Amino acid sequence: MCGIFAAFKISGLFPDEHREKFVSATDSIAYRGPDARGVKLLNTLSGNDADDNAGFNVFLGHRRLSILDLSANGNQPMNHEDYWIVYNGEIFNYVELRDELRSHGCVFSGESDTEVILKTYETWGEKGFERFNGMWAFVLLDMKKQQVICSRDRFSIKPLYYYIDGDTWFFASEIKQLLPFLSQRKLNTVLASQFLIQQLLEHTDSTFVEGIHKVPSKSNLVIALESGKSKLSSYWDFSPTEASSTDSVVYNKFHELLDDSVRIRMRSDVEVGALLSGGLDSSAITVLADKFSPGRFSSFSVVSNEAKYSEEKYIDALVGHHPLPNVKLRFEAGMIPDAIDKVLFHQDQPFGSLSVVAQYLMFQLIRENSSCKVILSGQGGDEVMLGYLKYYFFNLQECKQKHNYKVMIRELLGSLLNRTVLWQLEWQEMKRYIPSMAGDKPDFLLQPGQTAAIWNFESVTDRQKQDIDRFSVPVLAHYEDRNSMAASIESRLPFLDHRLVDFLLGLPVEMKMRNGWPKYVLRKSIHELPDSIRWRRDKKGFITPETIWLKNQLVPMVKGEFIRSGLHDAGFIDKAKFLRYYDEFLEGKPNRSSSLIFRTYIFEKWYKQLFV
Repeated sequence: MCGIFAAFKISGLFPDEHREKFVSATDSIAYRGPDARGVKLLNTLSGNDADDNAGFNVFLGHRRLSILDLSANGNQPMNHEDYWIVYNGEIFNYVELRDELRSHGCVFSGESDTEVILKTYETWGEKGFERFNGMWAFVLLDMKKQQVICSRDRFSIKPLYYYIDGDTWFFASEIKQLLPFLSQRKLNTVLASQFLIQQLLEHTDSTFVEGIHKVPSKSNLVIALESGKSKLSSYWDFSPTEASSTDSVVYNKFHELLDDSVRIRMRSDVEVGALLSGGLDSSAITVLADKFSPGRFSSFSVVSNEAKYSEEKYIDALVGHHPLPNVKLRFEAGMIPDAIDKVLFHQDQPFGSLSVVAQYLMFQLIRENSSCKVILSGQGGDEVMLGYLKYYFFNLQECKQKHNYKVMIRELLGSLLNRTVLWQLEWQEMKRYIPSMAGDKPDFLLQPGQTAAIWNFESVTDRQKQDIDRFSVPVLAHYEDRNSMAASIESRLPFLDHRLVDFLLGLPVEMKMRNGWPKYVLRKSIHELPDSIRWRRDKKGFITPETIWLKNQLVPMVKGEFIRSGLHDAGFIDKAKFLRYYDEFLEGKPNRSSSLIFRTYIFEKWYKQLFV
């Protein structure tokens, strides 16, 4: 896991003063890779190295977090014959790929997965990237073909941004690295409105800063150095596998796939631990991972003094039933003012809730109180197994459209009798998916609202794909990548193994949601879990006492931010109307959203950092 920066000039050479600017951009994210730094300057016009102060039109910069092959053999930029690469991520099946490549005559000088990427490209070209099981973002220079290949993993886990200025391309792991090269900073007002109105983030390949874009997930971007022409293509798409007709075979296959996903994500030359929330996903990952590192595997949890928002009893139930070390962060309102600027710096954009701050502090605790440099996480489980409450809503809609009233009645009665989803649905959340209500614009927002159609779906499975590609996984992966890398820790997501994703998308809905029980297949398959967790009825998610704190301890912090409002001065919001909305929330007036208040506050704070 690392950080990269690269720059390519299509015609001519960079001015010599750009060297230090590019080195500075590389080092600005040193926390992503504190173990080593490497830079390479090349002149593709002459075919010469440019490290001897000669002119250059290619810069490759890398910051390394050493996880596999801790020796200098794993340092980057890495070279093999006519190929150079800077890479961020992990290819978890690199062992199997290396063995296959050796059968093709490849010889390896080290044990890193980076070398496997280079030899994969040498052997199979870009087509070889579909063989990877992992998370990656890399920039690969092919001197022979005079082209640059940029690739990003299937599920947006690892970031890769770019900016084009005339004949120059810039690539980076984080937005902040590209800001010094912008001709001007301009807010993307469409995304800003969608964030404030609909809570949307990361749902397009644009960013909040005009001109800075993301290389799309599951895609390769190829740039011809001689002409500057570029081509974007997808190397993979969902390929749901046909489900078995018997439940027992499905449960065994699910367990086998999840077990193997965890196993290969335990590959590391440093210590591995897990985030444990007390929910189904993180608990399943934790108990499976502990098998591969018995007695040496640690877990880390966020808890709260507010019982309604804490899953501490489930965390205690798991570590009591399946003994393993557990370290807890007790998240309190007093921690927020000191942390929030740091979180904004690392996130590079506004974020949706205080759970992002809690997660940031959790990773900081792991760094300061353990030797773990790799953490397993349950992100992606809700999307692939219908864990979110909204999927119940979509399932009922699909049943109605298909006149499948038998299943509809079964799910309604099952949820009522089992006291699951229907007892937890909140109107404020559900109306996001009702077109006539989803675009309600608060009166303090002055910009015209341009809503995204997040309510569209052809089927529940189609909706899962949308959430994996656009509406859910990308933003959760963004939070986790920035927070973990801020602490120089690599986070791995076993539920986002493409083999497991295809298997779960191929299952009928009733295998994932049955009788009102979300994640039915996991509940039936992972017998290592105590029943108190396997069959728990409520779903909390990773939540904090945000509403309580915004009514009490955080009032001075929020109101103080609007003494002078950059958003007001820019004509984006009406400050007086926002503060009136907040006062009405404090007074208990209905339909005043704590989430909207926090989003507006954090957007104001971020906007000042970047544009004022």
